[in-house]
Amino acid sequence: MTQALRPLGLTTRKYALLGHIRATPGISFSELARRSRITTPSAHGAVSGLAADGWVEDVTSRAGAASRLRITPAGEQLLAEAAQEVAALDADLALAHPGVTQALHSHYLEMADRSPNL
Repeated sequence: MTQALRPLGLTTRKYALLGHIRATPGISFSELARRSRITTPSAHGAVSGLAADGWVEDVTSRAGAASRLRITPAGEQLLAEAAQEVAALDADLALAHPGVTQALHSHYLEMADRSPNL
């Protein structure tokens, strides 16, 4: 995955952070850090880089207010391109290792039965 995302300017961590921000428009740095299992200062640093690349913006209008992060149109486009790369990796895995793919699918279905939020 790392090699597939690199030409897009992404790491797996950046990809995951962008996914969290897209899934929860208006997410705060603290919540992003919790979901990503990193510290809040690390989230600030990572988002600073994502913002400098034009993929994320902080829509907070005044200093001192809690930040509200959202993905930009450029970030949406990037995630769409990344999704194509990840889908190709999934397809390659399914062809090369059909037993693993079936086992993962079965495991997911078992988890989904236990947790209706999946």
